[in-house]
Amino acid sequence: MANKETTSQNFFKRILDKVEIVGNKLPQPVTLFAMLMAVTLLLSWFFGGISVDHPGKEAGLIGPDGNPVDSIEVVNLLSREGVQMIFTKMVSTFANFPPLGLVLVVMLGIGVAEYTGMISVGLRLFVSRVPKAIITFSIVLAGMLSSVAADAGYVVLIPLGGAIFMGMGRHPLAGIAAAFAGVSGGFGANLLPTGLDPMIAAFTEPAAQIIDPEYTVNPLSNFYIMAASVPLIGLVGTWITEKILVPRLGPYKPASGIEIEKEKPITRQEVKALKWSFAATVAVLALFMLTIIPADGLLRGEIDPSTGSRSFKPFYDSLVPVMFIVFFVAGLVYGIVAKTIKKDKDVTDMTAKSMSTMGMYIVIAFVAAQFVAYFNWSNLGSVLAVKGSDTLKAIGFTGGPLLVAFIIVSSVVNLVMGSASAKWALLAPIFVPMLMLMGYSPETTQAAYRIGDSYSNILTPLLPYFPLVIVFAQKYVKEVGIGTLISMMLPYAIGFAVVRIPMLLLWIWAGLPLGIEGPIYYSP
Repeated sequence: MANKETTSQNFFKRILDKVEIVGNKLPQPVTLFAMLMAVTLLLSWFFGGISVDHPGKEAGLIGPDGNPVDSIEVVNLLSREGVQMIFTKMVSTFANFPPLGLVLVVMLGIGVAEYTGMISVGLRLFVSRVPKAIITFSIVLAGMLSSVAADAGYVVLIPLGGAIFMGMGRHPLAGIAAAFAGVSGGFGANLLPTGLDPMIAAFTEPAAQIIDPEYTVNPLSNFYIMAASVPLIGLVGTWITEKILVPRLGPYKPASGIEIEKEKPITRQEVKALKWSFAATVAVLALFMLTIIPADGLLRGEIDPSTGSRSFKPFYDSLVPVMFIVFFVAGLVYGIVAKTIKKDKDVTDMTAKSMSTMGMYIVIAFVAAQFVAYFNWSNLGSVLAVKGSDTLKAIGFTGGPLLVAFIIVSSVVNLVMGSASAKWALLAPIFVPMLMLMGYSPETTQAAYRIGDSYSNILTPLLPYFPLVIVFAQKYVKEVGIGTLISMMLPYAIGFAVVRIPMLLLWIWAGLPLGIEGPIYYSP
């Protein structure tokens, strides 16, 4: 039995090694995105003028221009209008690339926290006091919970995972992979409501009203099944890390040119500074709580007619600045008490140093932003999504097989369209009404979509944060490329799909509510 298990493990390892070799033969991210830009331009020229009916056409949906939507047409970006758009919007496309501002702002705060020594000391204390057996699980779990803070988990938790594993004497790439799996592969699963819940429901409701004009969708209609997914994903992510990835990576041996700070004993002054830093963090968080707990708090939004209370949207939209302030204040207080900050110039030098390490990411972000913009402007992704959905609909699947097929289609579309809301805006008007007519509620279709929109995140280089994860990994292993990262994340994607899809089917079979006002079946 042991020989069979060893043989299967070696076979799987050989597959992952081949994936890594093939993937690493791809050009560097900057070159790859530049090539994809050229391919997108050529495809937009070749398929320019091809159109498909917009999914919301029959429902009479109104487009941004105020006119009823009719069709989606591939736009030729090599036309006069297309070329002018490329050149006139090049700067704004880069400046407005969402991951760029988020990463740089948060890194300003993290830079102070890192270079004062606060993060290093805190990690060493964490490693020494948290049982080794649950550290990996804690990293994957923290990754899922980080979606409360929008995309900040990519910036904070992924490098943190590598640093924690490094501090334990384990391979840092395994820690990076575990954190990435939780943040991105477990996307949507959370023990707390997030900004994603109302955003997704906002597209589900009008799609459901194509069949039932009076139908409403509660933003937390998938909350129960998403919360129940958290421990399951955490356990699977931990098992994959410990049983597949750690053995495959082996012991970590820093190559020449890679500087890894040797661990030093923690002094009383550092412990004192950490305590003051923790107190300052609690004080800052308490101040922010005062902006959201009162009904008329400074970071509360307009009154929601359905609840009669003010929304938390301004607070959700402010999470990146909040994290910047929290890290900055915590690092500043630590540095003053630990005497690693002696004058204001030290603080500015630390922030400048943190920005200097992001040079490669800024270059990657420029070409990635242009490619994403070209792909969106051309409508190639939208037409591809509609064509794929129509093909699945024509196959005639029903019941569970249709849900599984829909999840797979969602995950495949996810490889070429990164935005969860953009994909759902296209898929919801097709699949929500279709499954309603087959007896499934819009909430069930929405849950199936959210599963398909999660586990394939960690496999696509088109994910805006994919290049950033490579940059984090190259801190420890310079040769890390696209193939390395995909080969590390493939077991997680397979594992999450294997457990989450059957979980949904069992949940439906048991007749459990999906969330608050989250029925499984629909009856007119």
